Amino acid sequence: MNDLHSAFGQALGLVADGDATLGNIVLLSLRVSLTAVALAALVGLPLGALLAVARFPGRGGVVVALNALMGLPPVVAGLLIYLLLSRSGPLGPLGLLFTPTAMVIAQALLIAPILAALARQVLEAMWEEYAEQLRSFGAGPWRAVPTLLWDGRFALLTVLLAGFGRASAEVGAVMIVGGNIEGFTRVMTTAIALETSKGDLPLALALGMVLMAIVLTVNALAQGLRDIAARQAG
Repeated sequence: MNDLHSAFGQALGLVADGDATLGNIVLLSLRVSLTAVALAALVGLPLGALLAVARFPGRGGVVVALNALMGLPPVVAGLLIYLLLSRSGPLGPLGLLFTPTAMVIAQALLIAPILAALARQVLEAMWEEYAEQLRSFGAGPWRAVPTLLWDGRFALLTVLLAGFGRASAEVGAVMIVGGNIEGFTRVMTTAIALETSKGDLPLALALGMVLMAIVLTVNALAQGLRDIAARQAG
């Protein structure tokens, strides 16, 4: 018990003192996750909006596939990216394996279906409400997509925050494609796993505290945005 108390005390000290190793790991984690969310949003949000307004053969299958991909196991996504980027893979010559770029790709692959599925749910309700009005202005499905994305921006920000929360907590995929290389591809989740296995509890606990603080902040922002959106809608 004394060892545990000592570890917590040391962990608090690392956070309070702004430990350089801790800071580098946190900054890399944020850079990788934020970049992955941005890339996933470029694909996921327009796709979700299009599925919300368009009706075409096979749409139901696409929706089902997106919902299924929301639960894609991270290790499977990591394995797919590993095979693509490995030396014998089609993208092997790019030399991206075991780099932060590979980690971004893996996280974006995991997040894009989540953003698309959640965006479809949010924007489909808006489309049902505003479809007749938009059609009266001559806005078909394709022209309605930008309008819905703009009008639903507050709700979509909560979708993006959900994606960021998912990315920041990811460990399996980034471990496979990043290699957990110290000072290069070691992020908070992989560092926590490694330091715990090594018995370095102070650093693992410090990283856990920072990660929890980030998760709580993201959830608080999401709740605040939902409240703003509800007030505007009301």
